[in-house]
Amino acid sequence: MSRIGKQPVVIPSGVKVALDGKLFKVEGPKGELSRTLAEGIAVQIEDSHITVSLIEKRGVNRALFGLSRTLIANMVEGVTKGFQKVLEINGVGYRADLQGSILNLSLGYSHPIEYRLPEGIAAEVEKQTKITVKGIDRELVGATAAKIRSFREPEPYKGKGVMYAGERIVRKAGKAGKK
Repeated sequence: MSRIGKQPVVIPSGVKVALDGKLFKVEGPKGELSRTLAEGIAVQIEDSHITVSLIEKRGVNRALFGLSRTLIANMVEGVTKGFQKVLEINGVGYRADLQGSILNLSLGYSHPIEYRLPEGIAAEVEKQTKITVKGIDRELVGATAAKIRSFREPEPYKGKGVMYAGERIVRKAGKAGKK
């Protein structure tokens, strides 16, 4: 059985949690999130914590046990603190600009890329080479950051492209010159 799934999720003050059948809702100072839980998973809401348990200890349910607890913990953390991913742009002439909810990227192509941010996601652009993606839904923040990175993934020869902050790019040697 999952060791993560057995741990209770602490409910901070100012957070409201509700369970309506299989629909789990969390409301906090930053917003509201809801998610449908898997069939074989039971959730108990007590005074200051949430516990997740298995109804039947079969293969698929056991696999979703720890995942369900982690998803609930991420929802609680999202409505209290929020999540963010930082992207860095490397390359001559590569830059980003934010106009409302549209992110304009110049990444060395013949045309600029205009990416509309999904609902519930905010972005900040610092000095045209640093993008911070923020939101309360961890899954959506990660997917948005991955989508922005996919427009020009970092290449291994010069390291040009969009990368996560702190990401290490394994560099390759270029072609050997004539002797």
